[in-house]
Amino acid sequence: MIFPFIWMISTSLKEIGEVFVFPPTFFGERLVFENYAAISDRFPFGQFFLNSLKVTTIVVIAQLITGSMAGFAFARLQFKGRDLLFLLYLATLMVPPQVTMIPNFITMTHYGLVDTHASLYLPQMANAFSTFLLRQFFLSIPKSLEDAAKIDGCTPFGVYWRIFLPLCKPALATLGVFVFMFVWNDFMGPLVFINSIDKMTLPLGLASMQGMYSTNWPVLMAGTVVSIAPLIILFLLAQDFFIKGVTLSGLKE
Repeated sequence: MIFPFIWMISTSLKEIGEVFVFPPTFFGERLVFENYAAISDRFPFGQFFLNSLKVTTIVVIAQLITGSMAGFAFARLQFKGRDLLFLLYLATLMVPPQVTMIPNFITMTHYGLVDTHASLYLPQMANAFSTFLLRQFFLSIPKSLEDAAKIDGCTPFGVYWRIFLPLCKPALATLGVFVFMFVWNDFMGPLVFINSIDKMTLPLGLASMQGMYSTNWPVLMAGTVVSIAPLIILFLLAQDFFIKGVTLSGLKE
């Protein structure tokens, strides 16, 4: 798994004539750091990066809010048909995204949102996986904490906000990493909804950097290295929370 990553980095530091040399070498005669400076020469790579950051941040925050509130409701609130409703909601995970793409496109076209970033983040602001993950974590919290908060006069929202939410930081970090990775790497959504080059996200922008007859592979690999750097940094920063969240969220059915 690590070999393609190392090869990508080595290609980003080569001259274009050294890419297809046989036998292949990891590095050329010198390290060509100019490839990283050349990323924005022909394409607005900085704009691609900001677009991805904008869409990803909105989706991550929205799913943390909607997932935690729905997960708390399904885990702790008692109402008629709760378990059946949760199973139906969870069943949406079995629907391939390709099936919902056409209805989403028709909806976005009806509201005039095609070729806007809203068409990318609005359909992803709530997700059954985020609800499931946080529900599992909320189920592992002792009921005595909830009962004590109710005795002190907390409303259900107060229990959620004051007791449960501060305790679920590992689960929130885990969910944030998962959602960030998925949205940051999403290619199909921008390909369907985005037409203008200045509104493209990184995966679509990198694909547009491949020419019909020729491609500057070292520059493209340099762009790819820059595009995955935030994912690596995020995982390293949230590593402890991520491991703890994955462990705790599966303690109880």
